[in-house]
Amino acid sequence: MTAFWQVKSLAEMSDAEWESLCDGCGKCCLHKLLDERDDLAADAPMQLGEDLHYTNVACQLLDCQTGRCSDYANRHQFVPDCVQLTAADLPQIHFMPPSCAYRRLHEGRGLPSWHPLLHNGSRAAMIAAGMSVATHQIFSERVKHAEEGDIVHWPLHDTD
Repeated sequence: MTAFWQVKSLAEMSDAEWESLCDGCGKCCLHKLLDERDDLAADAPMQLGEDLHYTNVACQLLDCQTGRCSDYANRHQFVPDCVQLTAADLPQIHFMPPSCAYRRLHEGRGLPSWHPLLHNGSRAAMIAAGMSVATHQIFSERVKHAEEGDIVHWPLHDTD
């Protein structure tokens, strides 16, 4: 049987299929810094080709031990600007890490070999590949602000 992500476009997926694409790595929960842009408003969305820098400071809801959101269902109540990806957003997801399943599928690259969907839901291969925030030193935004954190390059690592 062919997997749903191999036969359906992202726009055709059910809500359950869409949600299952998230590997739970936590990289999107890391605070990011965007180089200053004189030609755009400060709150303008990231443009293709702009430099985005990941920090080791994470959202207050990220469980740094597991790399998962501690209150995913209610996250927008506590973090109103938390990312809510939709099929309509795909052309503007330059801010997602290169290893993100949504980004990879949108770019025609398929799921990475460590993705939990390829391992009966197990996150062990993802963690072993170093793709989860749970395998790196992360600070909560309760402790540090993004500007106080270190710029980290490991979120940009993509294995295959």
